[in-house]
Amino acid sequence: MITLSHYLVLGAILFALSVVGIFLNRKNLVIILMAIELLLLAVNMNFIAFSYYLDDLAGQVFVFFILTVAAAEAAIGLAILIVLFRNRRSINVQDLDQLSG
Repeated sequence: MITLSHYLVLGAILFALSVVGIFLNRKNLVIILMAIELLLLAVNMNFIAFSYYLDDLAGQVFVFFILTVAAAEAAIGLAILIVLFRNRRSINVQDLDQLSG
């Protein structure tokens, strides 16, 4: 039987991996976006686990909102990356420090 603590440990491991991915990799924007998505999925896993074990649907409703925001963030982030790559021919963070607008 899988208990609540198993889900929470898995969510904590995913959250820790995403935080490590954000702080250790500060060069590639695609990997930073993937780490942010992994962070949101770890939080969603905790919401679903608590929602299931407490018999409350509020956690699952929050997951739908978070997934909507994450999808919009991914679409906008990738669109910005495509424009930056077309203009600068690079997606490295160090190459993007001279943005002006």
